[in-house]
Amino acid sequence: MARRFRLTWLDGGLIVTLVAVVGWLSYRSSIGIAYDWRWAQAFEAITTPDRDGGPPYFFTGVLATLRLSLWSVLIATTLGVLVGVGRRSKISGARLICSFYIQVIRNIPPLVFIFIFYFFISNQVIPLLGLEGVLRGNLDKTNAWQQVLLGPARLWENLLSGVLCVSFISAAYIAEIVRAGIGAIPTGQWEAAESLGMTTMDRYRFVIFPQALARIVPPLTGQYISLVKDSSIVSLISIQELTFVGTEIANSSGLIFETWIFVAFIYFLVCLTLSVLLGYVERRATRHFRLTV
Repeated sequence: MARRFRLTWLDGGLIVTLVAVVGWLSYRSSIGIAYDWRWAQAFEAITTPDRDGGPPYFFTGVLATLRLSLWSVLIATTLGVLVGVGRRSKISGARLICSFYIQVIRNIPPLVFIFIFYFFISNQVIPLLGLEGVLRGNLDKTNAWQQVLLGPARLWENLLSGVLCVSFISAAYIAEIVRAGIGAIPTGQWEAAESLGMTTMDRYRFVIFPQALARIVPPLTGQYISLVKDSSIVSLISIQELTFVGTEIANSSGLIFETWIFVAFIYFLVCLTLSVLLGYVERRATRHFRLTV
């Protein structure tokens, strides 16, 4: 049975304090900051359709951020799980490679890594793998699903670079979360799975991962939210996501504060939605874990 939410005195005090702080800041800004707020012009700037009749430039940035975050979450989770499991491998070479990857990513500033990856690795690897034809040879052959999931064909190369940058950074942290979650499983569970004659794959699939899921979902929620926010850093390599678009609109219109408040609000909505969805997954995983223990 679901617990009813009850507002305590502490909750009420925090709400009153928050309202008072916001009111005081609004009052001080009205008398101490000589800034002419132009919300109508800012709203018009972010909702004006493109010159070619397409969607507003601001909305294309929002879609690019959602697209970038979606693919980065999928790739980072897959790579993070593989690296996290590899850290517990019985093969010393696999453990060494996974540990080296995690230490390199975690001890290099994300901005430095993105510049190194984009200018020195991405520009060399993509031609070496023969992906230039795939990424640049479909300008007039895209369908509606490709437009939604991948965006304009002329920006596929930028999208791939941004997704890989964000994914490689987040995967190192996800790997440590997965490794810790697997390491928290009691030894008896491993021995029981082994005594049943399960293969290594079946042990992880049917015994270990279902129990580890309840332990790793809470930290994964925080990491996914960080991934969405960290995706803004790829604007520095000219990937036209929300932060890049917000910068251009703010500079061209002169509506600095209004534009960035709109940008912050969009990031807040995306992260809040992700937090609510993963909170539901966490409750389901926790309930399943309690029923199976």
